[in-house]
Amino acid sequence: MAQAKTLTQAELDQVLRYASTKQYPERNRALILTSFYLGLRVAEIALLKRGDLVNEDGTIKNEIRLHASQTKGGHPRTVYIPEKLKPELERYLSTRHIKLPDVPFFHTDNRLGFTPNSLCVWFFGLYRGAGISGASSHSGRRTLITSLANKGVGVRVLAEIAGHRSIAVTQKYIDANPEMMRNAMNLI
Repeated sequence: MAQAKTLTQAELDQVLRYASTKQYPERNRALILTSFYLGLRVAEIALLKRGDLVNEDGTIKNEIRLHASQTKGGHPRTVYIPEKLKPELERYLSTRHIKLPDVPFFHTDNRLGFTPNSLCVWFFGLYRGAGISGASSHSGRRTLITSLANKGVGVRVLAEIAGHRSIAVTQKYIDANPEMMRNAMNLI
């Protein structure tokens, strides 16, 4: 099976524009950017609860503590929320009326939480509708890891961010692209 496509900034912008024309534009944008800015697996996103991201005073937390039951390998980990994602999450949160910490953070059309499979299907339809071929629910994750590698973040740190136990797995996520090769050659 081919790896998920890493998106350029122009392609991500195209997806965000398309998502803004659909029902629940704030949710759509927050979901997409959660994938691209946190690098979570689709199942991890689907299993997020309001209390995982929101403090008691209604502000967005600085970090998410994923429990073993929320991760692929059954190993808990901490995910740090970048400042540029917080306003997106706050904007989406302003559309939600339920304040209980155990409700799913991202709602579906019927106001329930996504299952990992239904969120995977949602991403597939989103990319197809936006005209991006080869992208999947894993594209945000691969794009984040590749982008951080392009900026010089070491593979050990990338493995921690991704929740990988082996840096060999993380290395498979890094897409060698012309920008990366050009930057490498300019180090000479």
